[in-house]
Amino acid sequence: MKWKLATVFLGASLARAACGGGNNATDNNNGNNGGGDTAAAAEQIFQQNCASCHGKDLSGGAGPNLQKVGSKYSKDEIKNIIEKGRGGMPAGVIKGEDADKVAEWLASKK
Repeated sequence: MKWKLATVFLGASLARAACGGGNNATDNNNGNNGGGDTAAAAEQIFQQNCASCHGKDLSGGAGPNLQKVGSKYSKDEIKNIIEKGRGGMPAGVIKGEDADKVAEWLASKK
């Protein structure tokens, strides 16, 4: 019985980590509206929420390589994927202004 409980807990923890673990990036960046470095903020949001699947260097892993995603998709298309999900990627991992920042940052990757 203990092994079953431990397995369920571990599985839930891994699933939560793979999907970004909640909205910590949103919570931490709400006050960062004025004069901050948008690219640095977007990269931080990406690292906290997306790097576990797409790689810290955007090279991919469980998710696709994003190093040149901007040559394939526009900012709006990338934002749509972030909001609605695609394939194994869940919808809404990043929301609101943070999704805009990350979409713009990824669109510049060509």
